[in-house]
Amino acid sequence: MDIRITGKHVTITDTIRDRIEDKVSALPKFYSSVLEVEVIISTDKDGTRAGAELIVRAKRSHTFVAKSDGQDLYACVDDAVKKMERQLVKQKQKERDNKHGTE
Repeated sequence: MDIRITGKHVTITDTIRDRIEDKVSALPKFYSSVLEVEVIISTDKDGTRAGAELIVRAKRSHTFVAKSDGQDLYACVDDAVKKMERQLVKQKQKERDNKHGTE
């Protein structure tokens, strides 16, 4: 799985990078077809508002997007990862339901 982290109006420090990689590396546990994860961290020019956006690309041209805005950068990352986990679990459930025929 390829992880790309970019920052808009913010420098990505090692602690931020480690935190993001730690959280994002668990995503294939929820949906095994994950190929690539792109994380975009942004702040306002004055640094008061933070935001996190996760873009997950999976097999069969599936693309999932989760966004979160708030005051704390780490809370935004955690919230966006939780939103992404819900999307991946929902997709996995849909695929499992389609494999089993109706009676």
